[in-house]
Amino acid sequence: MTTTTTSDLANAGARAKLTGNLTRYYLVRAIIGAVWVVAAVTIGRSNATAAALLLVSYPAWDALANWFDARGSGGLRTNPTQAFNIAVSLVAAIAVAVALQLSMNVVLAVFGTWATAAGLAQLIAGIGRWRMFGAQWAMILSGAQSMLAGVFFVTQAGLAKIPTIMDVAPYAAFGAFYFLVSAALLMFANRRRAA
Repeated sequence: MTTTTTSDLANAGARAKLTGNLTRYYLVRAIIGAVWVVAAVTIGRSNATAAALLLVSYPAWDALANWFDARGSGGLRTNPTQAFNIAVSLVAAIAVAVALQLSMNVVLAVFGTWATAAGLAQLIAGIGRWRMFGAQWAMILSGAQSMLAGVFFVTQAGLAKIPTIMDVAPYAAFGAFYFLVSAALLMFANRRRAA
């Protein structure tokens, strides 16, 4: 016979709250990612100013989102991968703004470098969260795929073809999809745990 203590109930309650916060975070990331993709496809592909704003906003939003994530799960000291991701994403947003003055090939190279670094941070965070929350395989896969996409972007940036925002849109779409899957997996795992 198993005895449930007050400490067990408190730990379960804290875990459920953290899981709920993380689920909401993943859902918000999925929704904003999907909105970004729709904006890129409908407005950004034909309007250079809109494309530039969208390209700068993508890593800037990632920095802000990682800050919210870290704040909701113990702070930056407790979450060094989010702190790293915030720094890398802020630098990337500034670098994209500068690269836009040079060429889209440079922009894609910056995106590739950022996607590789941010993907590594996401991969590490997903592995670390697996112990606490479970259901992190989509985040781990997303981090790994982001790293591969980053290498692909850097390679493509060196070619003669001039890239557009449409070269980045599929990357953002996969990111939104992975966040949606992660939110669904966490909801399912939390309900199973509660039952």
